[in-house]
Amino acid sequence: MNFYPLKFTPIFKERIWGGHKLRDYLNKSFDGNQIGESWELSTVENNISVVEDGEFAGLNLNELIEKFPTEILGSKSIEKYGLEFPLLFKFLDAQQDLSIQVHPNDELAKLRHNSFGKTEMWYVLQADEDSKLVVGFENKIEKEEYLTLIKEKKLVSALNEIPVKKGDTFFLETGTVHAIGAGVLIAEIQQTSDITYRLYDWDRVDANGNERELHTELALDAINFEVSNAQVKYAKIINQSTELVNCPFFKTNILPVSGEYFWKKQNDTFTVLMCTHGEFSLFFDNEGYEFEKGDTILIPAIIEEFELIGNATILEITI
Repeated sequence: MNFYPLKFTPIFKERIWGGHKLRDYLNKSFDGNQIGESWELSTVENNISVVEDGEFAGLNLNELIEKFPTEILGSKSIEKYGLEFPLLFKFLDAQQDLSIQVHPNDELAKLRHNSFGKTEMWYVLQADEDSKLVVGFENKIEKEEYLTLIKEKKLVSALNEIPVKKGDTFFLETGTVHAIGAGVLIAEIQQTSDITYRLYDWDRVDANGNERELHTELALDAINFEVSNAQVKYAKIINQSTELVNCPFFKTNILPVSGEYFWKKQNDTFTVLMCTHGEFSLFFDNEGYEFEKGDTILIPAIIEEFELIGNATILEITI
């Protein structure tokens, strides 16, 4: 088989807080005006990504892995996760504030939901003036104080709000209370999980006048009440791959390409590239592939080297 860089058809999610930046900034094509999420690469149940073009067009990611496990995933991923694809990649557009929420760790998620936990990271692609993220508590609090704040609908007063701009990066360990604020467009990299405990939703109602469900009791055992140090400081160096996050579940580097860049790796794991700015050509096996801002590409493990030419900012993710 001739393996190649794989692009998948995005899975769009309408959200009460969604907007139109996925279309305006990332060139996504969809109907509707409240699209909050573009799931770029997913094996979440009922949300399996499908290859968009090339020899494998029409195959979903699970089918591809079943046919070519080592070639796609690599031995390192198979040893750790079997034939499960361990990560989920998204772009999110918050036209309104997202709910205040928290995600459980692996142990709690396995016990309650037979799922991975949800460790994740955010990379800000664009942020309106005065937009913010909520990341953890401003000061350490006790569980009893937290419950009082929930009851009185004053939780927001205890949270750490951080003004953000393009390029800001955050690593969110499980247990970190968080929310994406209105006006922020992000790339999100996370474990393959769709488990979220909602703590507060700004008293919003849907078209039928119903509030969304809160998960106060479930969240109690999941929350880290300490202060979070989630923001990642890094240097952005042209044609150099620089580490952003290195955790047990994924590793993410940032690569600003200007001109030519020769990329080489071992063949023991897959790599995912998310283009957050600009455009580039990828040359592999005497073939050229064109990508631009908003594209997410799965590089099968069997591919060990290729050349990038262009002007772009790329997130490189592996395990």
